[in-house]
Amino acid sequence: MGEILIPLAAIILIFGGGAAVLLSITPVGKAIAARIMKKGPADDETVEEVRELRREVDEMRHVTEQMSELGERVDFLERLVAKQREAERLPPVR
Repeated sequence: MGEILIPLAAIILIFGGGAAVLLSITPVGKAIAARIMKKGPADDETVEEVRELRREVDEMRHVTEQMSELGERVDFLERLVAKQREAERLPPVR
């Protein structure tokens, strides 16, 4: 059993270590490392950019709500027009 565990452990360490090294050089790895170190934003410019992005996200949420409301209004108007056309096709009531 020991004959199998040693090569298996070596393979896991080699591939796991390689994956860790590759992850550490990517932006995702750097972000994870900064998060672990509890490192804050580098400068005031970054903080201001994050604030601006949050404002833009809030505006986009507002636009989404407006689009939803406009969609409901269009549906309502389509139903009204359909009723009017249907009434025009019906023969007059005697």
